Amino acid sequence: MSEAPQNRLEQSPQFPVLDTLRAVGALAVLTTHCAFQSGDYFGHGVWGTLMARLDIGVAIFFVLSGFLLSRPYLARAVARREHPATAPYYWKRFIRIYPVYVVTVVIALTFLPENDGLGVRDWIRTLLLADVYTSHQLNHGLTQMWSLSVEASFYVVLPLLMLAALGRRQGLRPARVIGLLVAVTALSCWWHLSLAAAIGEASPGAPLLWLPAFLTWFAVGIALALGHVLHQTTRSPGVVLRLLTTLGSMPGACWALAFGLLLVAATPVGGPTQLIAATAGESTAKHLLYAVIGGLIVLTGLFTTPESRYRRVMSLRPLRHVGHISYSIFCIHLPILSFVMALTGSELFAANGLQVWALTLALSLPAAELLYRLVEKPGMRLRTLGSRKPVPADQPSAAPQATTTR
Repeated sequence: MSEAPQNRLEQSPQFPVLDTLRAVGALAVLTTHCAFQSGDYFGHGVWGTLMARLDIGVAIFFVLSGFLLSRPYLARAVARREHPATAPYYWKRFIRIYPVYVVTVVIALTFLPENDGLGVRDWIRTLLLADVYTSHQLNHGLTQMWSLSVEASFYVVLPLLMLAALGRRQGLRPARVIGLLVAVTALSCWWHLSLAAAIGEASPGAPLLWLPAFLTWFAVGIALALGHVLHQTTRSPGVVLRLLTTLGSMPGACWALAFGLLLVAATPVGGPTQLIAATAGESTAKHLLYAVIGGLIVLTGLFTTPESRYRRVMSLRPLRHVGHISYSIFCIHLPILSFVMALTGSELFAANGLQVWALTLALSLPAAELLYRLVEKPGMRLRTLGSRKPVPADQPSAAPQATTTR
């Protein structure tokens, strides 16, 4: 690549729409959990099935993580600079997710009666995000945390993935990056088709909730990061890149395509919504559909012009703020949902879904605000411990958030 395009590269660009998309992911996850516990999954036909498919919020979180965390590596590769330092990267990821997670675990394990009787070993296993590796069932009020285990696993392996994709100061070779993404996607599909079942026979955990089962979603985010870096640095973009940027500049088309694919996922192609295990084919089909849907949604925040109506609306401060507290919403909403079910005297699968959702949302937002101000923001001030350059506490980050992580 020529020097001039490299000089146009923004090392740390801002993506304000992505904050709001994190809010979309968190609210989708909250809604699908309320619909499940109230029984709306099962009694409302197509509408109930669509509520079940709002677990797409996790895919949004994972695509966001893949994009936001891989882009600095790709941007540095263009300039043949060293990769981001690994130790500070791990510390920032730890301090981003762990304090709020610990607070949520303490609340759920202490105050939810369904968790009475858990021993020290159970507490340690949960605090270490190890439940999905040691059990087929997560503790009450913490069942959403399987996706945080996946997210944390991705954090750990990302530097290795980037080393494999980029080498050391060898420049950005798109074909090599794409080759790695194809390989991890193939592994993820293989995992759904047969590997998870084979490993599950010898494992006490739930292999379909491990990182390999979701690598495709992260790979989509990395592919979008590659496209964004190439868009900033390439004078003569190829056909694929032109199509990507053109589609990204039409958020309405992206959302329409995403909704259409969500409807497909709501058919038997995506597997059952009730408490019935999906077949390997159904699991793989849903996995791939969610990868495309998540990619389309995140794409709307990358290539729209600053003056576009979509970007102006999605960049409104109140919407972005919900994105800033989305990780706390993700963590705390299930303990609050359990409290709402008890408060209203609702039975599992036989509740007023709208009432349960409204109360859970109304209580989760202020609870998340408290967690954000009292736990997240103080913790984020420690992200630059030992470094020279401070990072604003409200800078966009990739935790699930899984979602989005989410």
